[in-house]
Amino acid sequence: MYQETITLCGSNGYEKKYYLNEDFESLPQQIKDELKIACVLYTEEIGGILTLEFDEDGKLSFKTTAGENDYFYDEIGSALKIKEMQRDRADLWQSLELFFRVFFLGEEV
Repeated sequence: MYQETITLCGSNGYEKKYYLNEDFESLPQQIKDELKIACVLYTEEIGGILTLEFDEDGKLSFKTTAGENDYFYDEIGSALKIKEMQRDRADLWQSLELFFRVFFLGEEV
C-alpha cells in the first residue's frame, strides 16, 4: 500500500500557483495540461485552493479549502463547479484512477 493520500495536483488562488506532484511527471503532456487548465480555471472562478488527491484505494477526490476571512470564496459555486468538472471530464478522472492503481498500487489490469 502507498500512503494514506497522495496529491496529484493543486491550484492556489491566493498565490496564483499551480502544483503537479513530481511523481506524476510521466503522465502525457496533454493530460498534465488538462489538469492544469481544470485546476487553475476552478481557482480563478471560485477562489480558494483546490487539490486533487488519491486515497489509499486509488479513488480520486477533489479537496477545497478557503482562507478563514475569504469572503469572496463561493462555497455553493464550489460544489457545483466540482460536480460539473467530474461530469464533463469523467473519462479523464477514470483514466487517472486506473493509472494510479496500476503504477502506484501495483494492481493488475
